[in-house]
Amino acid sequence: MYNSVWILFSLQANTVYGALRGLETFSQLCSFDYDTKSVLVYKAPWYIQDKPRFAFRGLLIDTSRHYLPVDVIEQIIESMSYAKLNVLHWHIIDEQSFPLEVPTYPNLWKGAYSKWERYTVEDAHEIVSFAKMRGINVMAEVDVPGHAESWGAGYPNLWPSPSCREPLDVSKNFTFEVISSILSDLRKIFPFELFHLGGDEVNTDCWSSTPHVKKWLRDHKLTAKEAYQYFVLRAQKIAISKNWTPVNWEETFNSFASNLNPRTVVHNWLGGGVCPKAVAKGFRCIYSNQGFWYLDHLDVPWDEVYTAEPLEGISDPSNQELVLGGEVCMWGETADTSDIQQTIWPRAAAAAERLWSRREAISTGNITLTALPRLHYFRCLLNRRGVQAAPVLNKYAREPPIGPGSCYVQ
Repeated sequence: MYNSVWILFSLQANTVYGALRGLETFSQLCSFDYDTKSVLVYKAPWYIQDKPRFAFRGLLIDTSRHYLPVDVIEQIIESMSYAKLNVLHWHIIDEQSFPLEVPTYPNLWKGAYSKWERYTVEDAHEIVSFAKMRGINVMAEVDVPGHAESWGAGYPNLWPSPSCREPLDVSKNFTFEVISSILSDLRKIFPFELFHLGGDEVNTDCWSSTPHVKKWLRDHKLTAKEAYQYFVLRAQKIAISKNWTPVNWEETFNSFASNLNPRTVVHNWLGGGVCPKAVAKGFRCIYSNQGFWYLDHLDVPWDEVYTAEPLEGISDPSNQELVLGGEVCMWGETADTSDIQQTIWPRAAAAAERLWSRREAISTGNITLTALPRLHYFRCLLNRRGVQAAPVLNKYAREPPIGPGSCYVQ
């Protein structure tokens, strides 16, 4: 015979996703008491009035450097919902592999590592649907014109030459026909308003050293740097024609801010000070300073992730509104199915609190006494829910425990 106690629980929200976040909060207040063998609500009664500080609370995954099976991506999405992250930035394609099916140009996924490491259109639909049910949007990225060598495995004409394989050939209309078709096909899959066009780390030496591209540059009276701008702006125009808002890495803003489409969302990554400059010119911005929020940097401890501030250097309220939020980035060079969750968690949760909670509610001063216990608790909660979150305090992220001990102090 078990004793039962009824709890009066009322939840009000403006949207179904607000209700979902509220239920997540409630679930984390509940714990099983082994002495009474009952579920207790921690420090009840509660009255909580809550809303997210930033609209964009993201996590990037990279499926080009290492392929991630669909069920692993769904596990990551599930874990994101526990931390109230709401945008999965899917960096699908890069120079190493092209794993996604593009019906209009089916040979593109010949750039996949193998025939088993691919995503069908149906796979992509499933991921988007799975994320939507958890209040998470999927922002796809097709990085152009650099980081695109893998495209030429199926269509070599996209390379400037067989020996000089990226950036994509700026001189051919075929290049932009392929980009347009990719975006048309992806628009049927990804309903989110933002689409990431990359634009980072473009080395134009290949254009300058390839005879037919060099001639095209000369005929159009363009330097290679100006051709980089031409490529980015033409790709933006294509994306906008598909009713997308383009997102670009900060190099585009750093190189030709005055010519970017005004709708551009600038994605910071190289360091601090970019979002203040971007919003001062009227652009919206996403914060991902690599010094703190690149999860592949294993030597960045939890407290530096926690104290990084997306609004740093921005005091004007109207400019603060232009910062959509931030994103932690799980680049895949050294992360695959074997270690990705341990590398994401628990440090991503430190950024998630920064992105959700009001600035005045975020711990300051001695965060070891205030924020750290919450992060310990959340890491253990993830473990109980089957997420392979690593210990909080190990010197390098994703390291296993160094010895016996409670989950709550490691």
